[in-house]
Amino acid sequence: MASLSLTRLPAAPADPSNAVEQMPAAIDLGKRLFSDARFSRNGAVSCASCHDPDRQFQDGLPVGQGVGTGSRRAMPIVGAAYSTWLFWDGRKDSLWSQALGPLEDAVEHGGTRTRYARLVAANYRKDYEALFGALPDLEGLPLDASPLGDAVAQAAWNAMDARRRDEVSRVFANIGKAIAAYEKSLRHEPSRFDRYVDAVVTDAPAARSMLRANEVRGLRLFIGKGQCVSCHNGPLLTDQQFHNTGVPPRNATAPDRGRAAATKKVLGDEFNCRGPFNDAGASQCPELQFMVADDPALEGAFKTPGLRGVAQRPPYMHAGQFASLERVVRHYVAAPHAVIGRSELSHRHEGSKDDPKAGRAPIKLTETEIADLVSFLGTLNADRSAKAATP
Repeated sequence: MASLSLTRLPAAPADPSNAVEQMPAAIDLGKRLFSDARFSRNGAVSCASCHDPDRQFQDGLPVGQGVGTGSRRAMPIVGAAYSTWLFWDGRKDSLWSQALGPLEDAVEHGGTRTRYARLVAANYRKDYEALFGALPDLEGLPLDASPLGDAVAQAAWNAMDARRRDEVSRVFANIGKAIAAYEKSLRHEPSRFDRYVDAVVTDAPAARSMLRANEVRGLRLFIGKGQCVSCHNGPLLTDQQFHNTGVPPRNATAPDRGRAAATKKVLGDEFNCRGPFNDAGASQCPELQFMVADDPALEGAFKTPGLRGVAQRPPYMHAGQFASLERVVRHYVAAPHAVIGRSELSHRHEGSKDDPKAGRAPIKLTETEIADLVSFLGTLNADRSAKAATP
């Protein structure tokens, strides 16, 4: 139980691919970029639109809503710096590379690299150049040019010479590095659960009054027969891995392949840790070298989300399929077969028997136990929202 306490959380690992991540000036610049809606096609979408600081850095919607409608939920970003792979499918391998994805995505920010470079030059030149050196000459560049834009933007990008494309892409990468510095500075606040655990560990008499009886029963279920802790472990309550648990897709005719479709994307990403815009040598990026890319278990698998503050951010799962935590728990008890890939859950359907050779036993909970487990999850709410730590 002590291993789940926030007091056991170590410092986030350093990212050698981002040389400015610990600099106060980068954190300050990143915070302003994070909230600047000019970095979008319609001038109305910022990172904070989907990652609202007042809502645990998410938006409470089943799927993201930017300049268009996405297909997955916006993930909370506090604690993301502890993860090797970013997004629900892990298609990015650093926090700064992750920050770049939505900026060019057609249904998120929908902007272009040359437009973003011009915005930096017009509004953040002094702060940018203090961190990254002189901006390149942007005279004569098309207003909207990007390798991931519409046909006109792509044609304009291809018409630029290689040197200028590289210069603009480097500015773009540095935007991500500043945003990542801010995101990495965010810290979880302790919850009632953390105070309870710390009191139990020190044998403090106050521990008995910190959780109600049903919440204590729910905690026992969480680390026991409910099997939650097998994936939701550690101080952030996530193993940072990818699992297929049979969650129904939003579109049954075109189910989301999850991690299985993302490994090729991260390997081919020009902004990955081995690409030309990272600040580290390739030897400092072993994750890409040893990444598992061909395991059938990745089909339909999605990242385990952290559970801190979970009761305050419905709906749930990678595309908001379940409206309540009770519905989530009932899904794990029902253990339906997966529409795509194979669920890791052991199935206990009518007429079937428990398989003693299965790696995971069926999850069997009574109605009272379901309610107790949901009650416990409410103790993971912090008294205050996550905040930025002093660098």
